[in-house]
Amino acid sequence: MSAFQLAALARTREPQSMLRRFLALDAVVTGGNALAYLAFPGPLGRFLGADATLLLALGAFLAVYAAGVALLAARRQPPAGGVRAVVEANLAWAVVSLVALALWLSPSTPGAVWTVLQALVVAGFAALQHTALKARQDTSV
Repeated sequence: MSAFQLAALARTREPQSMLRRFLALDAVVTGGNALAYLAFPGPLGRFLGADATLLLALGAFLAVYAAGVALLAARRQPPAGGVRAVVEANLAWAVVSLVALALWLSPSTPGAVWTVLQALVVAGFAALQHTALKARQDTSV
């Protein structure tokens, strides 16, 4: 797929397509994190200042979550309840990540930066998904 085609897809005004794309992008990014945590828990743990066992557990959880979001994205019309659950889970993940960083995690500097950045990305997915779901509901009224 060319860069032009990707840009055209990103600029769709069709809320249903936007919603499915934001869910799919969430699944891809989350799945990528899951695979990295599962494949390289030791090296990533040392770099991020996190326990390798924690990364393995997070990787397993994220793999299951990514699969669920991907299944939702694959539906012609993802159910609103499922999308709301993803939005709420993403918001919870972002908040818990920041709270964990403030209260009990002791990561390296790259780990702290990573934690904040991934929380912001996940919160961004939640905002995009919520906005697309609302737009879909507004057009169906």
